[in-house]
Amino acid sequence: MNVRIDETDRKILAELQRDASQSLDEIAKQVGSSKTPVWNRIRKLKEAGVIGQQTVMLDAEALGFEACFFVLIRTSEHDADWQARFLKALQDRAEVQEAHRLAGDIDYILKVRVANARAYDVFYQALISEVRVHNVTALLSMEEIKSTVMLPL
Repeated sequence: MNVRIDETDRKILAELQRDASQSLDEIAKQVGSSKTPVWNRIRKLKEAGVIGQQTVMLDAEALGFEACFFVLIRTSEHDADWQARFLKALQDRAEVQEAHRLAGDIDYILKVRVANARAYDVFYQALISEVRVHNVTALLSMEEIKSTVMLPL
């Protein structure tokens, strides 16, 4: 569905990105509108697919997930059956926070969040037992400098 987004919609979206737990009254006040028009705009944006799943951001380290690995995968397999098995293997593992298919020398990059290096090895061994890959390089993030899901509206 194609939707036209105006400045008020952008303000509403920015407020929702900042804190989706705000009340409609709070959002309306921030964008200079009243509650009913804000609700109607949010509903329209949800129906159009502009607003997707609403969730809560958790602190990974506070929950014991202290290691973040970026996993670079090269494969010589590109047929539909391999891709389906690979996709299923990734979707079945909660450790995989992000997965991207890339252009260039690396075929895929994964963001994997685990408790420690031993937990990463368990993940790695399980993955390579399910799908054949040509080369895997794991990069341990030493420090998260910036992480956001907010879009620059």
